[in-house]
Amino acid sequence: MTSPARLLFASSHPGPTVTVTVLAAVIAAAVGHPVWLVVLVALTVVAGQLSIGLANDWIDADRDRAVGRSDKPVARGLIAKETVRNAAFVSAGVAVVLSLFLGPVAAVAHLVLVAAGWAYDAGLKRSVWSVAPFVVAFGLLPVVAVSAGADAQLPAAWAIATGAVFGVAIHCTNVLPDLVDDEATGVRGFPHRLGLHAAGVVAFAALVVAAGLVLVGQLGGDDPVRGLGVVLAVTGTVVVVVLAVVGVRLVLTGPPTRVLFRLVIVSSLVLVVELGLAGARLVA
Repeated sequence: MTSPARLLFASSHPGPTVTVTVLAAVIAAAVGHPVWLVVLVALTVVAGQLSIGLANDWIDADRDRAVGRSDKPVARGLIAKETVRNAAFVSAGVAVVLSLFLGPVAAVAHLVLVAAGWAYDAGLKRSVWSVAPFVVAFGLLPVVAVSAGADAQLPAAWAIATGAVFGVAIHCTNVLPDLVDDEATGVRGFPHRLGLHAAGVVAFAALVVAAGLVLVGQLGGDDPVRGLGVVLAVTGTVVVVVLAVVGVRLVLTGPPTRVLFRLVIVSSLVLVVELGLAGARLVA
């Protein structure tokens, strides 16, 4: 028997939830926020991500059950759909309350981010606009992390653009392994309409664009990184480009697997950690 807490966590899409939270926390730390504010950003973001993931499994419960999704506890009947629904609303409520303590700019950005995730769950995933919530949400993530606190500083434009482009890569690679199941249950989002190979290439091309934006952001501008920071910036970009090449090869030569999504997640962590270590100026 598995505890309800474990089943709920498994229903929350824990991989993306943890990754997005780590990204937000690292960005918040990189701009010099005090520890308590970094922790508040992390708690707020994780609450919002939990609500989005739980809502996804609650709304898709019948569809997941129809295609035999063994990785979804609610689809396997291990936890009631109503329990997952209630947990989604509770975590969304917690996210709203915590957002209010981030300051007005970060609060609005985070609430829009969470609303975008819920809009995807509620129906946008079935349309050509399925990529839009990811572009909005990941574009706003740097705003949440950077603008938190009384000063409410805004992130550099390149940081927002990087997040938005990453949203394309994350959406496409996350959907690719489920294309057949989705088609069978009436889901035809942006990647479905492109097709397996085209969506995969678009995803990893977006990844390269994101790496390029980060590199330009660090080496250009009024306060570019210097010395070791340049080495870190170039190294991080090269690593991501290599991962993108590996991803394209996998897309074109084999069946879509979760490895594609993991490549994008690893790339995002590489870039955000590199940003923190290189000392890039993330504030506009």
